[in-house]
Amino acid sequence: MTKKYLVTGGAGFIGSNFVHRLLSRGEDVIIYDNLSRSGSRINLKWLRETFGEKVQLVQGDIRDFEKLATAIRGVDVVTHLAAQVAVTTSVTNPREDFEINALGTFNVVEASRLSGSNPVILYASTNKVYGGMEEVRTREMSTRYEYADHPLGIPETLGLDFHSPYGCSKGTGDQYVRDYARIYNLPTVVLRQSCIYGPRQFGVEDQGWVAWFVIAAITGRPITIYGDGKQVRDILYVEDLLNAYDLAISQAKEKPGRVINVGGGPLNTISIWHEFGPMLEELAGRKLTVSRGEWRPGDQAVFISDIRRAGKELGWVPKISPREGITRLFTWVSDHPEYFK
Repeated sequence: MTKKYLVTGGAGFIGSNFVHRLLSRGEDVIIYDNLSRSGSRINLKWLRETFGEKVQLVQGDIRDFEKLATAIRGVDVVTHLAAQVAVTTSVTNPREDFEINALGTFNVVEASRLSGSNPVILYASTNKVYGGMEEVRTREMSTRYEYADHPLGIPETLGLDFHSPYGCSKGTGDQYVRDYARIYNLPTVVLRQSCIYGPRQFGVEDQGWVAWFVIAAITGRPITIYGDGKQVRDILYVEDLLNAYDLAISQAKEKPGRVINVGGGPLNTISIWHEFGPMLEELAGRKLTVSRGEWRPGDQAVFISDIRRAGKELGWVPKISPREGITRLFTWVSDHPEYFK
């Protein structure tokens, strides 16, 4: 049965990929986006060239409650992806970060509550809600850090410790979405996402590091490694993420209010330079020169998601390895030089 979706941030990296998937299978989709993000107009053009008049856009900001509430009326699913996404930006402009991520997410859940259609709400949260995790013991190895006590990664039961303004604002949204299921019986699901990467990601130095390194390697732009480059992340290809979205949305009304880690897990980890760098140099066919900078606020030495809950409750596991996914991304960037002039 066809559903009506509203995707906030639907012209962004994850959003445009999800909208493409939804429209490809015949769903009715409204994109709600202010088109402020780099690449959003390129992604929107791609969607319109592919699907024509089926692409519905409401150009609006999630801080505009009235416009958002009007757009949400009558929809079956709200996929909330619109956000301020960089820790560094949150440090330099914490008020704007709060208004977009905390107030904007409150607007989404409140508009959904008042809509009368009781829509499913999927909220894209972040592993940054776990903070810097200074109390979690790590070991330094030759090319990476690793957990001393969490071989399967960090579970959802770890205490929240937001640390940065970005962590605070995203964490506020995380808890509002969770609590609107408990208090108002909205069918919500929170997915705490790790590093997502893939085509249509216009990464910049402050956010989207996998894509940024690929773009910089291909275009000859400078690459700076903050910290020692041994930081480890579990990376997740966007196609795997969207599989989790579909499963979570389909089950939200049966089991509302769940919070689930969605990342690459222990089998899909990579250190940001000592392991990723050689792979990128192999793809580029040349040695890459990098400069070094100090560690950034709230940067975790290791983040690996424990994704067992996602496997048990959603029936989901990642399928695309870092090498395969990074190769796909490298090919996409190489095939579209006009996007990165």
